[in-house]
Amino acid sequence: MTDRKSAQTARSGSHGDPRDELVDHLPALRAFALSLTREGASADDLVQDTIVKAWTHIDKFQPGTNLRAWLFTILRNTFYSARRKTKREVSDTDGVHAARQATRPEHDGRLALNDFRTAFEQLPDEQREALILVGASGFSYEEAAAMTGVAVGTVKSRANRGRRRLAELLHLEEGEELEMTDRATLAVMAQNTPILR
Repeated sequence: MTDRKSAQTARSGSHGDPRDELVDHLPALRAFALSLTREGASADDLVQDTIVKAWTHIDKFQPGTNLRAWLFTILRNTFYSARRKTKREVSDTDGVHAARQATRPEHDGRLALNDFRTAFEQLPDEQREALILVGASGFSYEEAAAMTGVAVGTVKSRANRGRRRLAELLHLEEGEELEMTDRATLAVMAQNTPILR
């Protein structure tokens, strides 16, 4: 219960100067950046650009609103603006960049997590983004819709199609759960409700 309260407080941006809270959101921003860029150095650059923009334009943040959602929106817009400018993507067919992104987990779910990552990378960008926002990052469908500039129903549809496709790629039967302990991965597979383990 206290974890949920502290998470809500951290996301609310409701006390003092919001610049003091920016550091609290760095892990979530980096995870979201990694889901978009699929490469560690690019994700770090994207987070840095996001923080610089947020710091520079902090006067545009409305106190009492969701600071994390505001930061995620800046990060997302920065990513897609840069992507439109470059008009190209880095290919990672050998998985070299993906292998450098994270340390392999030291638990029994290592193979399941690797299978999940491989399947997750096969999803279209919009479905992956929706699952990261409403699953792993814990935003509501309404918050994710506001951040991405689409209707709530579109976010729900993308998240549901993404979950169904992941289940297909992972060969899960209806009602079968993925056996792993990685909270972010479990959250992506869950229906917009936090998983407590």
